[in-house]
Amino acid sequence: MTNLGRGLLVITGSAFLLLGIVGIIVPMLPTTPFVLLAIGCYSRSSPRLGHWLETHPRFGPTLRAWRNEGAIGGRAKAAAVLAMALGYGFLIVGAKIPVVGSAAIAATLVACAVFILSRPSPAGPARPKLKGVT
Repeated sequence: MTNLGRGLLVITGSAFLLLGIVGIIVPMLPTTPFVLLAIGCYSRSSPRLGHWLETHPRFGPTLRAWRNEGAIGGRAKAAAVLAMALGYGFLIVGAKIPVVGSAAIAATLVACAVFILSRPSPAGPARPKLKGVT
């Protein structure tokens, strides 16, 4: 890859990461998809930035769980589905959308929710067994 290509991927990854960080604060803006896009850009352009993001205390565990297991944590699943439901509710109340458009949006959100909920939960660290407990 050329230096220009690497530079563009670093800039794009940084923009995605910034959107992900803003998504932590702004209620209806998702965080995880933007951080996943950022790690994708960083991994292809800058191993140093990719490693930094993957070992980051806030984003690293989620990224590693997704990469290694295709897993999404329970709290993240609940937050994502709740945010989609709230966003759809605000859309229905606040916008004048034809029934067909509203149904298409609902179907898309349901499909996304099914995908999210179908992902496994991260295995997490192994827990020691207690003696006498099965």
